[in-house]
Order: sequence, then structure tokens, then C-alpha cells
Amino acid sequence: MSHSTKAPATLGTTPPGARLGARLGARDLALVAVFAAFIAVLTLVPAVPVGALGVPITLQTLGVALTALILGSLRGASATALYLAVGLAGVPIFAKFSGGLGSLASPSAGYLLAFPIAALVTGALATLVLRKFTRRRLLWLFLSAMGGSIIVIHPLGILGMSLNAGIPLQQALIVDMAYWPGDLVKNFVAASIALSVFKAFPKMARRNYNA
Repeated sequence: MSHSTKAPATLGTTPPGARLGARLGARDLALVAVFAAFIAVLTLVPAVPVGALGVPITLQTLGVALTALILGSLRGASATALYLAVGLAGVPIFAKFSGGLGSLASPSAGYLLAFPIAALVTGALATLVLRKFTRRRLLWLFLSAMGGSIIVIHPLGILGMSLNAGIPLQQALIVDMAYWPGDLVKNFVAASIALSVFKAFPKMARRNYNA
């Protein structure tokens, strides 16, 4: 009589699909949808065109920063990517109530495409801050939000303006400088709101996955 030679399951081993499912459960997906809608709602605030190219100052970056700070990198990037996908599909949830693939030809396209990547960076930095520091969290959360702006949003925004508006990078850099004061204020506001959320709901500051 032959006996089965099937090896016993290894304790503590979880299939990759199960790990991913554990990472983004129903509650996480609901948060992703809510924060994607939150970024879209901020578009209702009138945009302020700046410079000859007319790339507006909006509250979208405030929404991206706040989403990443509260949700972390994976969920934050998912929420911003969902917002971006819905807008590119034609729903007018971008600045000036625009939408559709034509937005990729606008001078502001680089800023839009930077949102999910910026959320990854900001969310990862915020998670590190929340795990390492219990004091001066407002400062560290603000620096996390600025990290996403400095490392991702402004460089890609400058590149997008240069490519789509046909101007030199140096000129695009000068145009981009007009958005820095607003970003400082918006990232500070985002950090302040996030800190208040974490104080009211301490579990939100304890990421349940490595993101």
C-alpha cells in the first residue's frame, strides 16, 4: 500500500495572495474610496491660475498629503491613483472641473501624474515617523509631507510644464517657485489635521501593514 508523501504545511507561511488580501481588506478599500472622493471634493474649491501658463494653485495637493499621512503609502497611493484614474476616465474632478485623457497634454499633467508617487513617499515617511517618534510629531509629519512635494511633485511638475508647454526647464523651474509658499501652508495644515486625527483615533497611527 502506498502512502501519501505530501509535505505538511509550513507553520507561519502565508501565500502572497493571502498577504495582499490581509493588507487591503474591506475596511482599507473603503478608506481608499473615501479619501479618493475627498481629494475630488477639494476640486470644488476655486483654483487660482498662476503665471502665463495658467497652472492653478489648488487644494488637491493638500488632499494628497493628508491622504498619505493618514492612510500610509499603500492605501494613500491607491486612493490618489483611484482619483487620478477616475479623472482620466472623463469625470471632471481635476482643477477647473476638467477631466479626460486630454489632461495629460496640459501644463499641469506632471503634477497630476506625481500624486500617487508622492503619496507613496509621504506615506512611507509618515509611517517611519509614527513608529520612531512620539514627540514633535507635528514637525515630523510636516517634513514627511514636504518630502513628497520636494522629491516627487515639484520635479515631475517642472518636467511636465517643460514638455507640454515647450519651455526650457529653467523657465519651468521659475514658474514652479510660485507654488512653494502655498505648499508650505498646505502641508502644515495637512500635518496638523493628521496629528489631530491620530490623537482622536490612536489606532490610525498604528499601521497594520508595512506601508
